[in-house]
Amino acid sequence: MAISRPRLLVSGDVDNVTSDLCRNLSDFVDIIRTEKDQDLPSVDGVLFTGSLMEHSADLQVCAHGFLDSIADGLALVDEHQRVVWHNQAFAEIAHDGQPLTGLTYFESFDADRDNITLLRQKWPDVARSKGCVTIQLSNRRYVEALASRSLLPTPEGTSATFTSVCLRDITQQELARRKSAAIHDAGMRLSDLRPDEVAMMSNEDRIEILKENILTFSQQILGFDTIEIRLLDPATQQMIPLLQEGMHDEATCRMLYAREDGNGLTGYVAATGRSYLCPDTQSEPRYLRGAEYARSSLTVPLRLDDVILGTFNVEGPGADTFDEADLEFLEHFGAVVAMALNQLQLMMAEKATTAEQHAVRLQQQVAGPTDDILTDATSILEKYIGHDPNVSETLQQILINVRQIRSCIGEVTEDPVADTFVPQPRLHRPQRPALVRKRVLVVDSDRAVRAEAHKLLDPQGCVVEAVPTGAAACRMIRSQTYDVVLTDIQLSDMTGFECFSSLRDIDAHTPIIFMTGFGYDASHSIVKARQLGLKAVLYKPFRGEQLLTEVEKAMTKPPPLE
Repeated sequence: MAISRPRLLVSGDVDNVTSDLCRNLSDFVDIIRTEKDQDLPSVDGVLFTGSLMEHSADLQVCAHGFLDSIADGLALVDEHQRVVWHNQAFAEIAHDGQPLTGLTYFESFDADRDNITLLRQKWPDVARSKGCVTIQLSNRRYVEALASRSLLPTPEGTSATFTSVCLRDITQQELARRKSAAIHDAGMRLSDLRPDEVAMMSNEDRIEILKENILTFSQQILGFDTIEIRLLDPATQQMIPLLQEGMHDEATCRMLYAREDGNGLTGYVAATGRSYLCPDTQSEPRYLRGAEYARSSLTVPLRLDDVILGTFNVEGPGADTFDEADLEFLEHFGAVVAMALNQLQLMMAEKATTAEQHAVRLQQQVAGPTDDILTDATSILEKYIGHDPNVSETLQQILINVRQIRSCIGEVTEDPVADTFVPQPRLHRPQRPALVRKRVLVVDSDRAVRAEAHKLLDPQGCVVEAVPTGAAACRMIRSQTYDVVLTDIQLSDMTGFECFSSLRDIDAHTPIIFMTGFGYDASHSIVKARQLGLKAVLYKPFRGEQLLTEVEKAMTKPPPLE
């Protein structure tokens, strides 16, 4: 049986010295030379000659260390799903550094059965065309595997199909995503009480449930055990304690005001509206003792639009316990808490008012922010429909939740309760039964006009949604049905007639009313729209009764012809 001899590839310029060397070596090894554009054969060594000798060190660096120096895991999987090669990072990420060559791709991951099953299910789609899948490993890390299939040469001189895999540790990104999702879910659940439950509770009971939920979510989602929430009394600027957990007795009894100096970090944040990360309380001159062994703290404002409702403070036992990521998540959660606290304050404001008054106040507070959420979510949804089902489903659920919140606000009934800091608006009781539960879309670039439309129509039981542009109006009417549309004739992105035409193209049956503050219609929108069925024109500033009358007339079907 013949003994296989080593194969040496000679690459580069060949001079007399190289020729003599090759001749002497030919008794022991097979000398291989390649022509230009010829496929590289399988060899046991490479001899660089001529000008290539100058780059041999760089080539050796690439061959021996480059792929192992990459932070991402790299692996080559054959057509039988076996790992034929991997770099060191792949082994470290997938299986704590163990050699994985020869194992199947699925065996190379240290993960439980469910995640391996997910990997097997996704593998055909991922390997067939470039794609990725995310799984959780047994050590609670999350990895993302990206793969692409290609035809590569084999040592035998043939070609075979291999799948190249790039493995990335995305634990931090995935945990951040899950934390954000949990915060969003917490916002939906903070005040999630059905009308029949509310009817069985006193306001004090509901307040206690809200406080308990805030504390639970703070501990479970963010991992904060020592917290303090104070509400700002706008009349006195005093910071009133609402929720305190793990704080020292001295801190719980301390009177604080929204002032930059002399009132701790709580007073400073309330006065400035800026979040504050304190890495070391012992070197922070503004810090006032909170928890017994606190060495670091985070304090964020509880803000609703541009109004400061209070502050949210957490403290940690060691210096540098918190970082900027913790601050960002607390700000995110603080925005959720602010909305819940705003509802809490509004409920407390019902000391001597009826349930209808309460619903009107809540509607006015959330009208602008929820209009913005509906507008933005609808815009993003159009971009993702047909491309990313998961994102589309999440956005659809956000739209449902926001509209459900508005619906629940209109059904709230409460008994009189304790004092509050929220001013009481005038009550507008529904006087026009025909408008109750009618859906109205308002289109105007002026936020004040949109707010005024809510103020006039919400108390009549209308479901009002307001957007600033014609394009936004088209997106809304494509996804929802409305009983009437009120649109300004001078929008920022189109004329009144352009908006009218676009809306009619989408839904030819929805009545449209023009609003204008101009005596002269330069684009002749009114004249052209009247010819196509424009219902009415309202000239600003219009009287409230005039608007209600025109909206009611537009939605009233004419009597049948005799």
